[in-house]
Amino acid sequence: MDASDVIVIKQHLIDPEICIRCNTCEATCPVGAITHDSRNYVVDAQKCNFCMACVPPCPTGSIDNWRTVPKALAYSVEAQLGWDELPAELPAEQLGSGAPVEEPLAPQLPARADLDAAFNSAAYGATQPPWSAAHAYTNLYGPKAAERYVTATVAGNVRVTEVGTDYDTHHIVLDFGAMPFPVLEGQSIGILPPGADDKGRAHHARQYSIASPRNGERKGYNNLSLTIKRVLQDHDGRPVRGVASNYMCDLKVGDTVQVIGPFGSSFLMPNHPGSHIVMICTGTGSAPMRAMTEWRRRLRASGKFEGGKLMLFFGARTQQELPYFGPLQNLPRDFIDINFAFSRTPGQPRKYVQDAMRERSADLAALLADPNAHFYVCGLKAMEEGVVLALREVARQAGLDWGQLGAALKREGRLQLETY
Repeated sequence: MDASDVIVIKQHLIDPEICIRCNTCEATCPVGAITHDSRNYVVDAQKCNFCMACVPPCPTGSIDNWRTVPKALAYSVEAQLGWDELPAELPAEQLGSGAPVEEPLAPQLPARADLDAAFNSAAYGATQPPWSAAHAYTNLYGPKAAERYVTATVAGNVRVTEVGTDYDTHHIVLDFGAMPFPVLEGQSIGILPPGADDKGRAHHARQYSIASPRNGERKGYNNLSLTIKRVLQDHDGRPVRGVASNYMCDLKVGDTVQVIGPFGSSFLMPNHPGSHIVMICTGTGSAPMRAMTEWRRRLRASGKFEGGKLMLFFGARTQQELPYFGPLQNLPRDFIDINFAFSRTPGQPRKYVQDAMRERSADLAALLADPNAHFYVCGLKAMEEGVVLALREVARQAGLDWGQLGAALKREGRLQLETY
């Protein structure tokens, strides 16, 4: 075959050096083209249709990488899973002389976005922040930044769930000293745990949402906090010791940690006066909600914020396993409207956050119709669909057109989804 007959494609690839394995791309992909193993996230060239749905939500930009290759030599999923870095571009002689690049067209979306058969909760998640959000700095430290990481010192480590429960969750404060590390509520960082995996390769970074406001866990200091649950079993209940979570939960004051980031430029809170925030979370998904709540509390205490409702739907198996339960009880009721949902309380029916949302449908309907109201969802991936379906149900019962409303929530940055 003559070189001019080579069929060339632009293959979508993920950079393993800067990917923080947050699962956003796989959760967002509408055609199931992205998969992963214990090491890498990869794109199947046979399934990818270049719809680009996965690109905007990626916090690091690792998803936005491409290589021009002969179609017959496209990098397989198996090959990509073994990479530690992206391959170099192929020389021109291997690509044929002037061969056109074949780029499949993305399929047309259904005429109505709210058809049950086509329902995809991730499709309603915004990929841009609210218009009034502060500017977010990202990727200041990392494998391909000027500094590969910044060293932070542990300034605090306290347990925030009751002793004796299955969920051992810690509130950890990291201080960056004189090193610049500006963050906003809703952003995340990567922690580099020491040591190597079973193949002798350095552990990849683990992502954690920031649980403190922009001016620090301790006001006026260059620090931040994280909410981390000690992982002692996998999703199937088999015993496993989470590498990063146990490392972090065992840290003592004065220990040092290698940090990369910050990450995230979409899951940010609005700053305009009168803006309302509805927060829906489970477990450690409460971290960004705590950050937003504390920033609003500080603004209110200083007299610098006018109006704006805060509404929280917070789910856990039991009250004892819910992080920050005690401090939440001390927040004024006229400041934040708190709704708990416990799914494993002995003698009580199971209640999930979407059930609590339906109980408050009248209030949520009014907020859905208000362009100044913003909705944030954070927690396990399993909760996402139920929450968005509940929002759709609330909207329809109130006579709102979900097709138009869902599109507006996404377009205007009013519905932010961060699930894992």
